[in-house]
Amino acid sequence: MNKSPLGKLEKVDLREFWESEAGDFTPWLAQEQNIALLGETIGLELEVEAQEKNVGPFKADILCRETVNDHWVLIENQLERTDHTHLGQLLTYAAGLNAVTIVWIADRFTDEHRAALDWLNEITDDTFNFFGLEVELWRIGDSPLAPKFNIISKPNDWTRTITTAATRMKNEDLTDTKLLQLEYWQSFRDYLENINSPIRPQKPSPQHWTNISTGRSNFTFNATLNTSAGTIGVELAIVGPDAKPHYYLLERQKEAIEAEMNEKLEWRENPEKKQSYIRLRVDHDPTDKEKWPEQHKWMKEKLEMFRNVLGPRVKELDASEYQDE
Repeated sequence: MNKSPLGKLEKVDLREFWESEAGDFTPWLAQEQNIALLGETIGLELEVEAQEKNVGPFKADILCRETVNDHWVLIENQLERTDHTHLGQLLTYAAGLNAVTIVWIADRFTDEHRAALDWLNEITDDTFNFFGLEVELWRIGDSPLAPKFNIISKPNDWTRTITTAATRMKNEDLTDTKLLQLEYWQSFRDYLENINSPIRPQKPSPQHWTNISTGRSNFTFNATLNTSAGTIGVELAIVGPDAKPHYYLLERQKEAIEAEMNEKLEWRENPEKKQSYIRLRVDHDPTDKEKWPEQHKWMKEKLEMFRNVLGPRVKELDASEYQDE
């Protein structure tokens, strides 16, 4: 059997594609598909908030939000090896913006700057995270250039296993219900990982819900359980200053949304509260561990349905289009 010869990977100088940081690399990275590639590398769902954000006398390259937790993520870029100036700017930006995750991208990290990020990760608590990444460009023959991010430095506990986290939490004074919730979401996350599902919930916590990013701040998909009522569910939660207009704009599409899902949904405006919801719930006892595989399968299928049907609509919402009737 004749086979085509294998190609040879060739590393390409960054300046061949990006002539400048501010004029080329930063706008490229801020594009949705490219910031998603960076987010996938470090395990975060990112949404760009601003480019060249003023922080005192400096300008931060890219400011993002982590869409699951709504935390600030600040990105600083270099198309050459790291230097002291950029390290100082990063710390200035972090203080000025109260950023909780700092991402420093460069062509090459010196040993001392890698050590500096490792030290920052050691001396700060787990609410602050520092990442160092080297960016590369590769191609095979005449193929299009392909970017690659390599993690050089990351938070000390970033790869800590769920089991370790669960053990720590179990040592705390948790009720039986909280322990069951924690175990349930651990099991659900393991199920999704084992089947290579694109659904990525947050780190398991002892609470009645787990978050899944929509790709936009102030919107989350949630999987939920209620041990007292014996139900499980999925929902779209809407928060923020424009929560009500966004909810009403989606409600106008109620008939089309329910027809596309082939489901009757629960629409909860909650006028006296900050959050509005679009929900689907069924009777399934989450305390029955033998039924967990069946429940996890249902949650996974419904979350995918919510993401496919509501996800594109969420990204297109513009609160200014709503007029109070």
